[in-house]
Amino acid sequence: MNGEHIHSAFDRDLEQLQADLVRMAGLVEQALRDATNALVTHDTELAAKVRREDKRIDALEDAINEEAARLIALRAPLAGDMRLVLSVIKISGHLERMGDYAKNMAKRTDLIADHPMVETAPAVLKRMANQVIAMMHQVVEAHISQDSALAHEVRDSDAEVDQMYNSIFRVLLTYMMEDPRQIAPCMHLHFIAKNLERIGDHTTSIADQVIYAVDGLRPDEDRPKADLTSVKDLTGS
Repeated sequence: MNGEHIHSAFDRDLEQLQADLVRMAGLVEQALRDATNALVTHDTELAAKVRREDKRIDALEDAINEEAARLIALRAPLAGDMRLVLSVIKISGHLERMGDYAKNMAKRTDLIADHPMVETAPAVLKRMANQVIAMMHQVVEAHISQDSALAHEVRDSDAEVDQMYNSIFRVLLTYMMEDPRQIAPCMHLHFIAKNLERIGDHTTSIADQVIYAVDGLRPDEDRPKADLTSVKDLTGS
């Protein structure tokens, strides 16, 4: 009976931990949506809100880490249960970095608010944001349901984000070559696109963590990157 009680208590603690993780993912998703909308509409007030709200994401990561450490110390989970708790800690770390990228996007909104937007940039950036948000939904679902097959799908779909990043990179490079006055705003747009691409990378890292938590194995091979650009391409050095 005592063993059953301990197991039941572990399940309750784990359920709360998972609920906090889902809440954190929701905050990151909202930050990303708001940062993207602020960018395409030049809404500096919305961008400021994204920067302020990042503290809530940071606070949730701290709470998740503290609760996970308490759960490990108190319940001493074994094997698969331990992998699951450790994966929550790592996933919350990835979510916190994704929130930082959304905040960085919001910071750059102020810097380009007075510049006309490159014609095709808003549509491409919104598609990139929508894609990484969809990946976030899937990977959180994969974690909660412990679905490694879905995690593999997320891992594979990041190639679409890379392709969109490559596309906008070439467009921005063309604008800068044709009109030197566009260099500053285009550089900011490039780094915003890079933030979105990196969010996609963190999502695939979460997918890897899900696969490990479920199967006890890392993916056999590194995911081939479709990002064929580098900052050097912008400078020519």
